[in-house]
Amino acid sequence: MFKGILINKDDAGYRAALQEIDEAQLPEGDVTVRVEWSTLNYKDGLAITGKSPVVRRFPMVPGIDFAGTVSASSHPKWQVGDQVILNGWGVGETHWGGLAQVARVRGDWLVPLPKAFSTRQAMAIGTAGYTAMLCVLALERHGIKPADGEILVTGANGGVGSVAIALLAKLGYQVVASTGRAAEEAHLKALGAAAIIDRNELSAPGKPLGKERWAGVVDAVGSHTLANACATTKYRGAVAACGLAQGMDFPSSVAPFILRGVTLYGIDSVMAPLAVRLEAWQRLAQDLDIAKLDEISREIGLNEVLAVGAELLEGKVRGRVVVDVNR
Repeated sequence: MFKGILINKDDAGYRAALQEIDEAQLPEGDVTVRVEWSTLNYKDGLAITGKSPVVRRFPMVPGIDFAGTVSASSHPKWQVGDQVILNGWGVGETHWGGLAQVARVRGDWLVPLPKAFSTRQAMAIGTAGYTAMLCVLALERHGIKPADGEILVTGANGGVGSVAIALLAKLGYQVVASTGRAAEEAHLKALGAAAIIDRNELSAPGKPLGKERWAGVVDAVGSHTLANACATTKYRGAVAACGLAQGMDFPSSVAPFILRGVTLYGIDSVMAPLAVRLEAWQRLAQDLDIAKLDEISREIGLNEVLAVGAELLEGKVRGRVVVDVNR
């Protein structure tokens, strides 16, 4: 038996609860992992509360990422004792995820824990930080350099935004953080933001084109915020879109793309191929200031997951939430 969050949907309704789970219930997979740390992401909050149809199968253990140690393996790449990370691949949606003390998954979904990180530090980064790195890589491949101008990061107090600011600042970029929480200005500047703007400047319906300002954008918000970010990006600049905190819609026009040559990159972290994942984690080990992880993360136990998952959707959570699944 092991402890975990289990979501059920039946005649009694949709509900999530912390409970004892029999290992015999684990799904198919060729690697079993003793989970040490997991996290709470926006998608996890949606799954736990049932506010969006994230979960596709029931019962389901939520948690889109985890880090831990292999306890059993029939996969040729993994041996007992290996330390591993999992991000995405539908865990917590169609396959049992990381908010439990044990997980059984396909070995092809795992990446090795970089030597630079402990399992806790890897989850302080988590899917949010790995996604932020994918965004930064997209801007770099586009050719955007620090001398080209300001980089806008929306949803700056969230997990993706926090890590993106820290990464971009260390790489020498001038970062402007967009947030709805003015009281967090000191925190965002400590991460490396050069300036702060109120999210209301971007979140309302805007014009097809605005004054050119951003050399590049990391957007975790979507909707009008993404549309306005595109409309104010400089000629031949780039926008990396990875989230939908404001909404899934994109109320924009073709103007930024055909009049200014702006490029919009869609960042998918869930099904990204192994080579991309390995590059992202290698760059995180190289370019992320580990000291910043304490600034952007806080720790909770499994018994706090349900309450904090609801707070996350209400915009009350700063940065990353790291879950110690063994308390």
